[in-house]
Amino acid sequence: MIHYQYMTDLILKKLDERLEKTIEVVKQDLSSVRTGRAKSSMVEEVKVDAYGAMMEMRELATITTPDSTLIVITPWDKSLVGAISKGIQKAELNIQPIVDGETVKISIPSLTEERRVELVKVVNQKIESGRVMIRQVRAEIKSEIESQEGESGVSEDDVKNWLKRMQEAVDKAMDILDKIGKVKEVELMKI
Repeated sequence: MIHYQYMTDLILKKLDERLEKTIEVVKQDLSSVRTGRAKSSMVEEVKVDAYGAMMEMRELATITTPDSTLIVITPWDKSLVGAISKGIQKAELNIQPIVDGETVKISIPSLTEERRVELVKVVNQKIESGRVMIRQVRAEIKSEIESQEGESGVSEDDVKNWLKRMQEAVDKAMDILDKIGKVKEVELMKI
């Protein structure tokens, strides 16, 4: 009896971990969708050739957003201003850096209404991809749970109970995805 309970706890823990990872992947994917607002996260992971190695922007500079249309990058080593500007250009973010003395500034243009609607569609596609990933996780975990039936005293009722707990976790993950999508949609449509 202890054996199958332990196995089920492991399976459900694995489910929770995989659902969390899936949600994180979707969040990361959605962060790449520009909302027309300046965010430091737009350039934090940009690779810059510095000190003979490729380093992320956040390792080399302070990144601030004094208003919703401007990103200001202030490198800790002022000699890296040119390298930071080149790194942004190579990252193909469709934003043009402007070197202003010891800082790099990036002006973020406002999105048109048409572009906002297109981006909402992109967000919905990314959320749907997340839903597909969650369904795949559910299918794998479901077959793992069902394979436990008949082993070490696992009854059909136990399996049904575990499947119910699994579905509750999956539903919760789907709700989280929906909320993330709605927040991003509101963010996109806000002028």
